[in-house]
Amino acid sequence: MHSFWKTELKCQLLATALLALSLSGCQFAASGQNAQGVRLYDQGQYSAALQQFQQAISSDPKNPDSYYNLAATTHRLAKERNDRALMDQAESLYNQCLDIQPSHVDCHRGLAVLLVETDRPDRAFALLRNWATSQPQLADSRIELARLYQEFGEGETAQKFLEDAIHQDGNNARAWLALGQIREAAGDYQQALQDYQRSYDLNSMQPQVAERIASMNRQIVSGVGGVTASGTRLAQQSAADVSKGRY
Repeated sequence: MHSFWKTELKCQLLATALLALSLSGCQFAASGQNAQGVRLYDQGQYSAALQQFQQAISSDPKNPDSYYNLAATTHRLAKERNDRALMDQAESLYNQCLDIQPSHVDCHRGLAVLLVETDRPDRAFALLRNWATSQPQLADSRIELARLYQEFGEGETAQKFLEDAIHQDGNNARAWLALGQIREAAGDYQQALQDYQRSYDLNSMQPQVAERIASMNRQIVSGVGGVTASGTRLAQQSAADVSKGRY
């Protein structure tokens, strides 16, 4: 359970760096503190990362990514230490992030994961359903809801939400990847392969998708799984097989 639902630290530093000249002093300071916090997090220095993210919030209290970074790091420590007080603190921080930016994708995911981990899956479903209802123009809300349904074994419902997401945004690489995973799991290999290729065409910076396509290409050659190459263009890459992708 929860194989796709792993909280991950994400700070949108590239866009911030490109706009550095137009940032205020406080925003620039927060950007640097977030960047340093991410580096410390990647090195496993979580307590030091927490300090950087706290300083980033002090520098720019309206930056939702700072709250998300602090929440995700607190969440990680809460699980490692089995500390319910830290888990409650992480939940509060996720909610603060969403108060500032109601469409924050990673924050919705992190909070939904936390709710499931603390035996409140009904709250997780409600969180994501409310997001999809309040912001129906966003494909991401449907993708995250599909992720949760898939984790709970409701593949058909997950597929419906992903098809809705693609109807909303046909150029969403994550939606095509997710749809490919569900179709592959259901044994619809031909369509899954086309979905993976569509995702890769939209965003070639997805090594896990290239690996999945390469794996299915090998299956075609060996005749495994009943996959056929008719009408399907494959990425010509050599990569190790992967049993699961992440979207």
